Amino acid sequence: MVDDPFADMPTVPGDTGVLPGEVELGAFSISLNVADLQASLEFYGKLGFVETAGSFEAGYLILKNGESTIGLFHGMFVRNILTFNPGLTNRMEKLQSFTDVRDIQRRLDDEGAELTGRVDQGTEGPGSITLVDPDGNPVLIDQFF
Repeated sequence: MVDDPFADMPTVPGDTGVLPGEVELGAFSISLNVADLQASLEFYGKLGFVETAGSFEAGYLILKNGESTIGLFHGMFVRNILTFNPGLTNRMEKLQSFTDVRDIQRRLDDEGAELTGRVDQGTEGPGSITLVDPDGNPVLIDQFF
């Protein structure tokens, strides 16, 4: 059995309605397509980022500096990706209540957004959807739990 990587994560109440925005997308990060993980780790380390997850063997590293998150990915995708994680705060806290990715997908469908990747509406828990903004930037909404 694989250990739950979120088991030790602190849990906090859900959105209190005081933050701006109409859709709870969760934590934000940028996922960068990098040519050299070590060089990128050293570069972002100079900016104060520290490694918090991933590995060189897995081909990716997750870096944090305060509430800022950068994912470094080698050979996994072509373009940089804007990433949102429903149910997770930028402080790496699990929300007790949050908008499920399937509800976000329904809203985007209602708004006429063109999704390039969909989550099965008949499932629960982890899932993701993808879309592309008008400038060709991929957007990933990736729910971990």
